[in-house]
Amino acid sequence: MIKYSLICETGHEFEGWFQNSGAFDVQSANDLVSCPSCGTHHVQKALMAPAVSMRSARPDPIPNRPTPGPATMTHAYVPPSIADIIQKIRAEVEKRSEYVGQKFAEEARRIHYAECPERGIYGEATSDEVAELDAEGIQVFALPVLPEERN
Repeated sequence: MIKYSLICETGHEFEGWFQNSGAFDVQSANDLVSCPSCGTHHVQKALMAPAVSMRSARPDPIPNRPTPGPATMTHAYVPPSIADIIQKIRAEVEKRSEYVGQKFAEEARRIHYAECPERGIYGEATSDEVAELDAEGIQVFALPVLPEERN
């Protein structure tokens, strides 16, 4: 996945996530990208700074940094309409991605460093593994766990 900063013809700035670098061009050409503020399909990539990982300039990662999970999440009431959206997002990720289980961190690195084909994956990772991936500039996202999934 790749994140682009986008801007519409009226100046609204927003972000978009795409499967790969060419996906934006394909989706934009087919009017599948629109501004969430005004709805226009006249959207282009905004100027953005490259994500350059400079290990020597970065502070060392905080050991055992907490990541969102059952023990560290702020609890909130989730209305049924939002719970439905979360379930749909999870289902889409599971439908369009490969489950790699406990090998998530290892496989995310292989994809990031182009050692295997780029594809969506999901699985399990410890908070230490997530911190290491973050330190390497590899973006990962926790899928929200709904209360009924803990039963």
